[in-house]
Amino acid sequence: MKASMKSRREFLASCVATATAAAFAPAASGSARRPQASPSPRIRFAAVGLNHSHINGQIGTVTRAGGELVSFFANEPDLAAAFTKRFPAARLASGEREILEDPSIHLVVSAAIPNERARLAVDVMRHGKDFMVDKPGATTLEQLAELRRVQAETKRIYSVLIERHESQSIAKAGELVRAGAIGRVIQTVGLAPHRMDPKNRPAWFFERERYGGILCDLASHNIDAFLFFTGSTRAAVVAAEAGNVHHPQYPGLEDFGDVMLRGNGGTGYIRVDWFTPGALNTFGDGRLTILGTDGYIELRKNVDIAGRPGGNHLFLVDQKETRYVDCSDATLVYGDRLVDDVLHRTETATPQPLTFLAMELALDAEKRAQRVTSERRGSGER
Repeated sequence: MKASMKSRREFLASCVATATAAAFAPAASGSARRPQASPSPRIRFAAVGLNHSHINGQIGTVTRAGGELVSFFANEPDLAAAFTKRFPAARLASGEREILEDPSIHLVVSAAIPNERARLAVDVMRHGKDFMVDKPGATTLEQLAELRRVQAETKRIYSVLIERHESQSIAKAGELVRAGAIGRVIQTVGLAPHRMDPKNRPAWFFERERYGGILCDLASHNIDAFLFFTGSTRAAVVAAEAGNVHHPQYPGLEDFGDVMLRGNGGTGYIRVDWFTPGALNTFGDGRLTILGTDGYIELRKNVDIAGRPGGNHLFLVDQKETRYVDCSDATLVYGDRLVDDVLHRTETATPQPLTFLAMELALDAEKRAQRVTSERRGSGER
């Protein structure tokens, strides 16, 4: 027992100085540094649907892992023109079919309007290509059922680029949790406020049928984190609520929501909203608390209000001390693993059941959520 405690303390001390262990994931370990782009392309990929700026991050993730962006398509001329300016080496295709029928393309990435993503994913997989999509990957449980069916039939990769895949603080927290830094994880609490500037949002942003609702959309990141940190392989929605509490001029918008989850590895609570005040110098003060039997970790994802610059702040409290842990050297392995999976038909980036379970919980929470309004909250009624 004493030897075990000593080894744990030695590991935790080393984590403060360097990132020496693998990210917390069921797949094999990655390198100790952020993966660099390969000198020659490992796969060829294309982009279809450019409706959210997250497409730029998706392309960056695949490119750093050795992907070559060869073509793209968007129905909107303005989005296509802006994309060409940013990625001049990529060729504008005549339509989706040209990309789907190109045998040299291995992977398609998309940030289309949310309710159009599932249909595109089905077409991509049925054409023998893998698919990586921005969240949310679907906006209804019926869409999800079809995605599961087609993925099982085609054996293609269906992956959602979620915050965990590109967050150094989550990678570091996973490393610490895996090492036993806070004992057994009991619960995660995720707070995800966002800023909304209506004049910079497209029309579909205010149409619930098209974006899927706030729990389907914003809560998806923290639902994934709940499953990841608790290790839950089965989970259910205990309670949920969502609604428009302050923007009656946009009746299709949900600006607030929360959800309670229970899994076979722990519990979770998530609150999401569009109420980041203007004085904050980032889009939202996102936080994730991971409660364990021997301590807790808090991630301040975007800003440390105590004054440290930048994001990816991690605070660890155990039975002996409170410390700040630098996450700048944490390994990000998703992109490399995804490209490896495309090439070798493996499943190391994210287990397919985890991707679909996270989507199911978000969609079920949205469907079952009690509706809240400004009148109800103002009067104190439930």
